[in-house]
Amino acid sequence: MQKLLEEIATTAATNPDKGRVATYIPELAGTDPNQFGIAAAMADGRVFSAGDADVPFSIQSVSKVFALALALGRVGDAMWTRVGREPSGLSFDSVLLLERENGIPRNPFINAGALVTTDTYLAGSSPREALGELLRFIRAAADDDGIHINEKVARSELATAHRNYSLAHYLASFGNMQASIDKVLGTYCHQCGVEMTCRQLAMAGRFLVDGDKMPALVSAERRRRINALMMTCGHYDGSGDFAFRVGMPGKSGVGGGILVVSPGRASIAVWSPGLNPYGNSKLGTEAMEAFARKTGWSVFGVPQGHEQVT
Repeated sequence: MQKLLEEIATTAATNPDKGRVATYIPELAGTDPNQFGIAAAMADGRVFSAGDADVPFSIQSVSKVFALALALGRVGDAMWTRVGREPSGLSFDSVLLLERENGIPRNPFINAGALVTTDTYLAGSSPREALGELLRFIRAAADDDGIHINEKVARSELATAHRNYSLAHYLASFGNMQASIDKVLGTYCHQCGVEMTCRQLAMAGRFLVDGDKMPALVSAERRRRINALMMTCGHYDGSGDFAFRVGMPGKSGVGGGILVVSPGRASIAVWSPGLNPYGNSKLGTEAMEAFARKTGWSVFGVPQGHEQVT
């Protein structure tokens, strides 16, 4: 496994096309696109890493996985009366489907759905209390109290959140927003500003990996459902492409991070700031495609005669 991760990191470093960093969030616009890190936290407790795996980055929409787990812990299946479970087929910040579908977002991983998720775990709490609960969940999953929110990124995101404000107002017009819009947006932007390294993110993703040494933070049924949503909706309108190429549940963020789960085997985190046209890490996607091909860890089965990597 260590050799494989090092090979993948070397390939990424020599690739001249690293994608384009997200420029609409000022604090992300200056990120060096030449960085690449990857880490794998195995079900047996081992952790492997290569490249810039210990460089912190803003996880952005990868945080929606942890927020969803927290919201489901609050309200259970009542969550699905406010947000759907279908791929959107449109960009992550599109307002089009909200109008067509009466203010019910297609899934919790597009921005409109994530705002509903944030509104759900925020209910009855102040933003500080809700974010504290989210951080405690992530820290428990990663077994690391050093994880924090990058305030500069959060403020930068909030200052440019015009489209997210419009989504929130549209949700409110259909009665699908309970807290004040300013409160929800402030919490959401700070949630996206959670900063982690690949190693920390891989460790945090272990709660979605079935195994005796994995953190038991959600039930087996809830773990299965979150993984299913990551597979079908975790990469916005590029979700089908990622499933086709990688064949494992994954959630991306415009900071360049991707969290991938191989059920029963490992949690893998990859980071490269340059994005592809879908808004997902270009080199991260290519790295996970190579990883899946070399390990045979696709949920759709191991190719005949394939030698497993351990």
